[in-house]
Amino acid sequence: MSKMSADYSLYLVTDRIQLGKRDLAHSVELAIQGGVTLVQLREKSISTREFLEIAYQVKEITSRYKIPLFINDRLDIALAVDADGLHIGQDDLPLTKAKELFPNKLIGVSASNLAEALLAAEQGADYLGVGAMYSTSTKSDAKLVSLDELELIKKSVSIPVVAIGGINQQNVQQIMDTRIDGVAIVSAILAQDDILQAAHDFQTLLKSNR
Repeated sequence: MSKMSADYSLYLVTDRIQLGKRDLAHSVELAIQGGVTLVQLREKSISTREFLEIAYQVKEITSRYKIPLFINDRLDIALAVDADGLHIGQDDLPLTKAKELFPNKLIGVSASNLAEALLAAEQGADYLGVGAMYSTSTKSDAKLVSLDELELIKKSVSIPVVAIGGINQQNVQQIMDTRIDGVAIVSAILAQDDILQAAHDFQTLLKSNR
């Protein structure tokens, strides 16, 4: 069985806090309708049972639209719902072990500098999530990565590079100018009044760069 391919260009990372009282699964569906190409389900502070229930709901939607679903950090949840991929950070399950336990699936690794990026690529990561690019409320302790460092990482690895952290419609152009493969968006889609329109606007901006 070979791995599926993925379009990383408009990569949605979920954060229910950004939604207020709105339903996560419905919000993800709106974002997909607006043009999101990949969804990462990220939950840091709920029970495993609740995470699993949410993951099943979101997987039903992503499967219907043929959009890849990645799970952040939690290999057990990714295995349980047969997710398309897993995203791990520097302090999570080591990539080599994740690849062993989750074969033939896409695995991305967070990197905040060139050394981390090169190591992840060497160990077989399928893509990199590089950031945080700008200060962001969703990850207050994140170290910031310069545009120069992002560009250097892109030039130094042969796998796709996705930028994350505080990216919005005002700064996405300078991110795309580094010729990376995609942008990961949280609040600039999910915190907006019109999620579908926000995703559509991003997709329009990205298409103008292709």
